[in-house]
Amino acid sequence: MAQKTNTGKAFEVWAPQAESVSLLAAGQQHDMRPDEERAAGWWLADVPRTEGTDYGYLVNGEGPFADPRSQRQPDGVHGLSRTFDPAAHAWKDSEWPGRGLGGAVIYELHIGTFTPEGTLDAAAEKLDYLAELGIDFVELLPVNAFNGTHNWGYDGVLWFAVHEAYGGPEAYQRFVDAAHAAGLGVIQDVVYNHLGPSGNYLPKFGPYLKSGEGNSWGDSVNLDGPGSDEVRQYILDNAAMWLDDFHVDGLRLDAVHALRDERAVHILEDLAALADGIEAETGIPKTLIAESDLNNPRMFYRRDVSGYGLEGQWSDDFHHAVHVNLTGETAGYYADFDSLAALAKVLEHGFFHDGSYSSFRGRHHGRPIRTGLAHPAALVVCNQNHDQIGNRAAGDRLSATLSYRRLALAAVLTLTSPFTPMLFMGEEFGASTPWQFFTSHPEPWLAQATAEGRLKEFERMGWDPAKVPNPQDPETFLRSKLKWEEIQDSNHARLLELYRALTALRRSTPELAEGGFTDTHVDLNEEDKWLILTRGDVKVAYNFGTTPLERAMNAELLLATDPAAAVGNAMLTLPGESAAVVRLT
Repeated sequence: MAQKTNTGKAFEVWAPQAESVSLLAAGQQHDMRPDEERAAGWWLADVPRTEGTDYGYLVNGEGPFADPRSQRQPDGVHGLSRTFDPAAHAWKDSEWPGRGLGGAVIYELHIGTFTPEGTLDAAAEKLDYLAELGIDFVELLPVNAFNGTHNWGYDGVLWFAVHEAYGGPEAYQRFVDAAHAAGLGVIQDVVYNHLGPSGNYLPKFGPYLKSGEGNSWGDSVNLDGPGSDEVRQYILDNAAMWLDDFHVDGLRLDAVHALRDERAVHILEDLAALADGIEAETGIPKTLIAESDLNNPRMFYRRDVSGYGLEGQWSDDFHHAVHVNLTGETAGYYADFDSLAALAKVLEHGFFHDGSYSSFRGRHHGRPIRTGLAHPAALVVCNQNHDQIGNRAAGDRLSATLSYRRLALAAVLTLTSPFTPMLFMGEEFGASTPWQFFTSHPEPWLAQATAEGRLKEFERMGWDPAKVPNPQDPETFLRSKLKWEEIQDSNHARLLELYRALTALRRSTPELAEGGFTDTHVDLNEEDKWLILTRGDVKVAYNFGTTPLERAMNAELLLATDPAAAVGNAMLTLPGESAAVVRLT
């Protein structure tokens, strides 16, 4: 899809329920008229768009409100929009070939807490570090415009605008250029299932939401009701902006279970078709990944076999199985994963809950993956991510409670799995900083409701309220920023070197990433707490216990987390709480 400049175009907006719409541009008000060349509900002002013009819309005399398709909000989501032409950027990535998901390693980061500055330009200065770490894709938490100065990004209300405090859309384009120059793809986390509580003026314009059909965050987006054709196009146009105008390599689709869509063609299928079309035109792979705990492989089955055609989805089952076996924590949704057998099932079959009974849900859950229709790379796995850390009461990482030896086990489990590994920022050096739930709602009522709601949520779960930080306290945000000086310190540096060695080993050892589900085999011993993963001629031994493991095998040692690990006299010796990768000889 070739870029087309916005400069000189007329102002237009979809407001099908309005009796009158006016444009306020550069301090002048202009009446708008129905656009007879477009679908019903579109309004037009015969005023050319000039770069850098501040503007907004009055609907039935109310407003002015920001443009629903605004790409810049210099004064926040309650202020006027500013015209921005994405085609004005002189891209420098013409040599970027792109890359697919297979064999890749993803690094998830939040712009506001990744660096002290909390900007896109500052994050770009760390891209060479990520390339040296062995990362292939940088996945950014949502950057769309939200009210306030800082939050996780999931309360966005203007999906086309890049949050101004991060640097706005021009800084975003510079970041993508810099990532591609460093050999890294960019995956953007997008939220199409709900809108934030402050600055959401879309209902003033049209039926973007379905009142009375809510999800965990409020009214659902109108994907299948009256007026939903234009709402779906709004989503598709936003996806096209990231993938085409901003040269992004993929999208992570937030909480797709909340995309309530009863049409014969689901919005996820439409998004996959759109991405495939852009990929065909540009020659650059475009990757769509769903956040889904539905354990429904239809997400990543091809469209010609009635799948949605996405490239992948997040796998909660892998995280839970790793977390329980490393920490011993079995409360809530962790309960079903309290065994090495659970981890083995995930490694061999992808899903643990594949139609099995889920005690947390009180029902059977999921369905099996048909091995001929999917590759293990379709499952994006992690031992930590923003949700699994940030939704804990204190936002504590594994590094807050686990020893170096068990953090090393977590690293090997993730980076030698047959799936697509994803790291959460700072994990690679065992960051001491938490990653807590933080907000900056300017409205006192919303700030109070958010803080009180957080306390009540964890009281119901049995947590001590005194351990729950106030999300509105600026210190909660500041505590969550990485301390980059830690990478020079003892075990932090040691863990970082292990992560670098593991990503290098993954790249140089095709068996770890290329084989299908049927190429994965697992042996285990629950009593002695060890598990051995076999992928072709490569074996990965994990010793969760404290006593040494000895297994007969003729092999070459490729990597070990403990220097005492050895292969000799046809025997692998592996100390407690350690892991080793070997190749059979």
